[in-house]
Amino acid sequence: MKNPWVIIGVIAVVLIGGSIAYAQYVGTASNDGVEVKEHVTGNPEAEVTLVEYSDFECPACGQFYPYVKDVLDDYGDQLRFEYKHFPLTNIHANAEPAARAAEAAGQQDEFFAYHDLLFENQSEWSGSRNASQHFESYAEELGLNLRQWRTHQRASLLRDKIASDFTSGREMGVTGTPTFFLNGERMNIQTYDDFRNAIEAALGVEKATSTDTDSADTNSAENTTTGAEAGASVEFGI
Repeated sequence: MKNPWVIIGVIAVVLIGGSIAYAQYVGTASNDGVEVKEHVTGNPEAEVTLVEYSDFECPACGQFYPYVKDVLDDYGDQLRFEYKHFPLTNIHANAEPAARAAEAAGQQDEFFAYHDLLFENQSEWSGSRNASQHFESYAEELGLNLRQWRTHQRASLLRDKIASDFTSGREMGVTGTPTFFLNGERMNIQTYDDFRNAIEAALGVEKATSTDTDSADTNSAENTTTGAEAGASVEFGI
């Protein structure tokens, strides 16, 4: 009769080997077909570049989102806009998963469409324990390949992309969101008018004479509340 310990040993080796092989397979599969992309819209060849470091779950970022959109609607043919991730994970539990969901959508060339849905529906998923269900509904709304989208959310390359953006922000002195850089220089802005006028000056457009009554003042009650939650000031490039 064969030694039972030999048999057990053989089974253990097979199981361990199989587990390692499976882990390697899953790790490889999760990055299959993944392309790390910079997220640029407007005119990629424009001489004026606006970069935003942002957190999808940040209320101040959500507040400023329509102002960025307005500027791109008006000057998108003259302006290169780049979005970079800066998830404040210590206060926004869904920020990094939202970034991964957007990155996964970006693998199907729908990053900015997904970006818009996240900001436009921020109140329904922010702070939710079921944020993933909302994220999937947005992917369905955009007609994404859901199987591919789900797989890409787990891709280590996309996690690394988000972490790389965050690190680059830290190196640029970013500590809060949203923070903007115009042609490499950090923007010091207090209101939407400051934001728009600085961009128009860089573009050589005459200074706007009208005042937007819905200016995004960083001293607003909403932003003050957000700063209190963060334990640090919410920034508009300050």
